[in-house]
Amino acid sequence: MSSEGSSTESGLPFEAVYGPDALEDFDPATRLGEPGEFPFTRGVYPSMYTGRPWTMRQYAGFGTAKESNERYKQLVAHGTGGLSVAFDLPTQMGHDSDAEIAHGEVGKVGVAIDSVEDMRLLFDGIPLDEVSTSMTINAPAALLLLMYQLVAEEQGVGGDKITGTIQNDVLKEYIARGTYIYPPKHSLRLITDIFSYCRTEIPRWNTISISGYHMAEAGATPAQEVAFTLADGVEYVRAAVASGQDVDEFAPRLAFFFVSRTTILEEVAKFRAARRIWAQVMRDEFGAKNPKSLMLRFHTQTAGVQLTAQQPEVNMVRVAVQALAAVLGGTQSLHTNSYDEAIALPSEKAARLALRTQQVIAYETDVTKTVDPFAGSYAVESLTDDLEAEARSLMTRVEDLGGAVSAIEQGFQKNEIENAAYQIAKDIDAGERVVVGLNKYTSDEEEPYEPLRVDPAIEAQQAERLAGLRASRDNDEVAKHLAALKQAAEGDDNVLYPMKEALRARATVGEVCNALREVWGVYSPPDAF
Repeated sequence: MSSEGSSTESGLPFEAVYGPDALEDFDPATRLGEPGEFPFTRGVYPSMYTGRPWTMRQYAGFGTAKESNERYKQLVAHGTGGLSVAFDLPTQMGHDSDAEIAHGEVGKVGVAIDSVEDMRLLFDGIPLDEVSTSMTINAPAALLLLMYQLVAEEQGVGGDKITGTIQNDVLKEYIARGTYIYPPKHSLRLITDIFSYCRTEIPRWNTISISGYHMAEAGATPAQEVAFTLADGVEYVRAAVASGQDVDEFAPRLAFFFVSRTTILEEVAKFRAARRIWAQVMRDEFGAKNPKSLMLRFHTQTAGVQLTAQQPEVNMVRVAVQALAAVLGGTQSLHTNSYDEAIALPSEKAARLALRTQQVIAYETDVTKTVDPFAGSYAVESLTDDLEAEARSLMTRVEDLGGAVSAIEQGFQKNEIENAAYQIAKDIDAGERVVVGLNKYTSDEEEPYEPLRVDPAIEAQQAERLAGLRASRDNDEVAKHLAALKQAAEGDDNVLYPMKEALRARATVGEVCNALREVWGVYSPPDAF
């Protein structure tokens, strides 16, 4: 979009001037309601940030569990209210660090976790009854959650005391990221087992964070981000209901995850539209009665894809603007990216500044003094309506294809996002979309930057730890519990109970995931079209 542009990021009309005529058919009672009341356009809680600010999370994890633990302790000391764990690719894909396929990727984009011993190191000295933890893990989400529970139990903290979120959103992996393991049908089975397990064993845990963030990072427009995310949410709810669960028993623990871009007005409108759509879908399609089942609670991360390696200090401004958009849109928790992330893993100084950015917004501005400050804005209310209409249209197209899973199998969402990403790239290359420091206001002189790098010796260290673990554990006990896991996977029993016992016996992530691979197989995507 050009600086003089007449359209939003979603390709919808963006008027130069908005006035009363933009809202002539607008009924505040039905379109807005009160904060904390249906349809939750104005926020999911009556007082929002006037009562307490959002949870300030910082996404971190690299190298070994010990190194990440040191960063977590620094973040907690600097005032972060929640931890957000990044896992390396082998962990995300359910492979051990000494697997051939893991070579060269151990500890690179997150922390390597191979067993409960690594999880114990990761949270050493961190009281799990006081810290809320979000884990960005999908296909093996059940394993990481159970290891977290086991470590909490070792601390004397029961499952009813721990709080946090597992991303656990596998459908978007088929659309935008690719870190899936099993076919969609079996992935949904695993997710509904997690819902059921947590309702009984870890009742305060958010069992899924249905994510539009990764779709947006892949190029989705704001309207696509909302539509495809909520369509995935509908699929998860249907699967849980079909498994015999009552919607009002699991829906209050559903959470969402969105991006926040630099386009403040459209982003605020996006968050408001998403809340309204979800509330209506849950009430009208699923008959949810509990008001908490209707609330779209979400975490936000600032837009990594908008960060530039050129003039990286400009990213500080971008992140502050993106964070402000998330707050004005009513997010429940927020991660602010570090300005150097387009170059390498964030340095300690950059991570601290990212947290300070949130703290300045929370405590030095006045945006926390009133609920939904944009309510009644001609521009924002009109944009909210436009985004809602476009997102609903896309959701209808998904439904016409048979729902989210069927549409994924036909490549619909992936194709739509790739087309949007291609258009963005064309606009940047043509200079029609300004990116400061990249295609306008460039500099020939860049200051040298020494990035934080992961020691390649970590892979050998993890392999050595795994060898020691396999030599010291009771391998017959591990085999017994893995056999029980496979038997549960072949039938209808909840797989998390035998999975927990296998992990307690120090089975590895790769061993547990391989046991399920033997029963469920692996997913092969359709040919791209």
